[in-house]
Amino acid sequence: MSNFNEEIKYPENKEESYKLIHKQLEALLENETHLIPNLSNSSALLKLALPKTNWVGFYLLKNNELLLGPFQGKPACVHIPIGKGVCGTAVASGKAQVVYDVHAFPGHIACDSESKSEIVIPIYSEGRIVAVLDIDSPVIGRFDEEDLKGLSQVVHILETSCNWDQV
Repeated sequence: MSNFNEEIKYPENKEESYKLIHKQLEALLENETHLIPNLSNSSALLKLALPKTNWVGFYLLKNNELLLGPFQGKPACVHIPIGKGVCGTAVASGKAQVVYDVHAFPGHIACDSESKSEIVIPIYSEGRIVAVLDIDSPVIGRFDEEDLKGLSQVVHILETSCNWDQV
């Protein structure tokens, strides 16, 4: 595993950068299935690797709502109802949400007023949603199809590496 305490320069090309992120994530998760450490290290890695982001974290589906999980960034909303905000919409629809401008998103929940765009990807285990990956940016239009592709692979790695029974 590479030394994450050293400054790592990520390629400007998003596809190349995500390839490096995927390799690093696989190394971080190797021989570890415990959910909290894996999500903690994953959020730290993504916050370090993704430029122009101000919040990277996870919400876990618990008691029919989203509950704040490991994250990097400012303090965040603890409870999000299913169907509310970008995260709740991702769960209700079962689909990733790439939001160009959060202020134009109906029912957006503003945990951090600096956030301008957002991407949320549902995480599945045994055919059901167990969590979401949520990333915010202070830049309008920060996330695109390349981010969706790269972060969907991050989610796939987490889906297959973590023990989701712990949610």
